Amino acid sequence: MKYIELVGRFLYSIIFLRTIMNHFTADAIGYAVFTGVPVPSVLVPLSGGLAIIGAISIILGYKTKWGALLIVAFLIPVTLFMHAFWKETDPTEMQRQMTSFMKNTSMLGGALIISYFGAGPLSVDAKKKK
Repeated sequence: MKYIELVGRFLYSIIFLRTIMNHFTADAIGYAVFTGVPVPSVLVPLSGGLAIIGAISIILGYKTKWGALLIVAFLIPVTLFMHAFWKETDPTEMQRQMTSFMKNTSMLGGALIISYFGAGPLSVDAKKKK
């Protein structure tokens, strides 16, 4: 059972690692401009940095609670700015944005749980406690 938390941390974090490189592209900054993100040329790469550091922290189980809080700091503004389904007039786009919004709120819940409980027994954090 001790492997469950390790696998769960990896599965939780992989979405951030898979999508994060997009945060360092002109396309992502352009989309952020379109959605009304303030200072997108700074905030989009910064959000990418938060997500990658948080995800690696969670996977390794090193300073996991802080890593999870970085994911929280990433997800709140990204969810509110980039997936504002309530602003959409096209029903298809509204549904697409609502799905992304709900996915992000679910991941936010997971990050809050990790920030409270930590990494579990197979982690750098657990080894440091011993």
